[in-house]
Amino acid sequence: MLKKIYLGFIVLIMLAFSGIAAADEISAKQVVEEFQNDLIAVMKQGKELGFKGRYDKLDVAVKKSHDLPKIARIIVGKHWEELSQEQQAKLEKAISQLSISAYAHNFKDFSGESFSFISEEETGRGGVVVHTNLHIPGEKDVKFDYMMKKKDEGWQIINIIADGVSDLALKRSEYTSVLSKDGFDALIAKITEKIDNYATQ
Repeated sequence: MLKKIYLGFIVLIMLAFSGIAAADEISAKQVVEEFQNDLIAVMKQGKELGFKGRYDKLDVAVKKSHDLPKIARIIVGKHWEELSQEQQAKLEKAISQLSISAYAHNFKDFSGESFSFISEEETGRGGVVVHTNLHIPGEKDVKFDYMMKKKDEGWQIINIIADGVSDLALKRSEYTSVLSKDGFDALIAKITEKIDNYATQ
């Protein structure tokens, strides 16, 4: 009898904890909305912060919402396995800095912009695409589609498609070409040059 009571108690505890976990789990949509809120907040302080300030503010937001290691691997494709562990780590760091720099450069001031959620759909491989619009006063809306994958720590962005143009596809086309023709050091130099340009424009 005591054994049955004990087992029942354990089951109740497990159900309670699983309920807490489910409640705490952030959806793909929520990840995107939280990131977009961070972008708008930085834009509102954009001129005051300057590039360095915007970069510092977005560093945590981008690393939290984007799967930067996976993005780095996808960008170089089959060449990833040809890189040493040191080179892989160096590339991941460079892609991380490039991504944050691009946001700090492109979202640098505020003139009433806002994001809105359109819809969410599952992909064939267990992913989710979150469809949103960026509203710019006096201009045509820009459609942002966020391709999401779930990891142990939750949903993360692996690609952004702006008005039908895939950021990941553009980077992969450009950077695999540099890596194939000119080698790893040339690729890092190319990425570093882009980061520097973002910081000074």
